Amino acid sequence: MTGAAGMLGHRVVDAGRAAGHDVVAADLAECDLTDADAVTAFVAQLAPDAIVNCAAYTDVDAAEEHEDVALRVNADAAGNLARAAAAVGARLVHVSTDYVFDGENDRPWVESDHPSPLGAYGRTKLAGEEQVALATPDHAIVRTAWLFGVGGPNFVDTMLRLAQDRDEVAVVTDQTGCPTWAGHLAPALVALAEDREQTGVFHGAGGGQCTWNELAAETFSRAGVACRATPTTADAFKRPAPRPAWSVLGTQREPGVRLPPWTQGLQGHLDDLKEIS
Repeated sequence: MTGAAGMLGHRVVDAGRAAGHDVVAADLAECDLTDADAVTAFVAQLAPDAIVNCAAYTDVDAAEEHEDVALRVNADAAGNLARAAAAVGARLVHVSTDYVFDGENDRPWVESDHPSPLGAYGRTKLAGEEQVALATPDHAIVRTAWLFGVGGPNFVDTMLRLAQDRDEVAVVTDQTGCPTWAGHLAPALVALAEDREQTGVFHGAGGGQCTWNELAAETFSRAGVACRATPTTADAFKRPAPRPAWSVLGTQREPGVRLPPWTQGLQGHLDDLKEIS
């Protein structure tokens, strides 16, 4: 699998090995996915049955200024990997994002909804989806949202860090989504890699929904820290990249990808943090 050093990637490696698979963990040091020839040779040498691609340019704000770089990683690299996978008959599971949608909806987004990204990050991830779909029919594109877990920067850890020396933190109430724990998503990606009957686009995010403010408040409560999440709006926190106001992902697929409630994922992450502290 690719992107193995990342927050989601290392969990996929663990989940794959726990499921009894011989997993090759690859990251930039093993193969530069933006180099098409290198990717072709690397995949041909390994000849895997399936590839889970967790490699991505995920700095949403920086992508606004460096969209060319984000495009090479999120789109061209995904296409290189998909073409290499097709050449050896490997299945490709590719991770995408809720940012392919514009946030203008009043119900959960489902797989057949028309993407309309607001910013560079979403545009480059959508371009990656398109390259994967064109390169190989044996693919599963999994859009997820609000990902958190051990081993990478994420909202939950940021809130816990801020709570160490603050009595309150202002967090937006006008953005709603589905917080997703890497520990829940990873085994679902492995299961999709095993199931060649399911192809196309999937939505895989934590069950239920909440605002960023509600996620912060639940984090403080479960962690037992004396900090309050006070309400604010996105307009008060101007950032380079626009964020979709409504990022709730649903599914119309059967069986599709269905993850446990986000509150269970949050508790799982907090338990992980206790173990490593």
